Amino acid sequence: MAHKFLIMIDRKLVTFSKYEDIPEVFDHVIEFLPEIPQDPHTHDQHEEIEQWNDRLQELIKREKKNASRN
Repeated sequence: MAHKFLIMIDRKLVTFSKYEDIPEVFDHVIEFLPEIPQDPHTHDQHEEIEQWNDRLQELIKREKKNASRN
């Protein structure tokens, strides 16, 4: 499984497989499905996994900020 981020942009659904490719301005986060490797996790994998909640919260903030512009 690869990362899957389904984002609504200008009322169109766009799928991204890289978090970094999600544009700064968009309408809504529809799906946020980062790939989580199976146990056991390495130290590096744990560090990446721990970042996903912060990344989702950042997208939610951007979504709300963009919604207030409309």
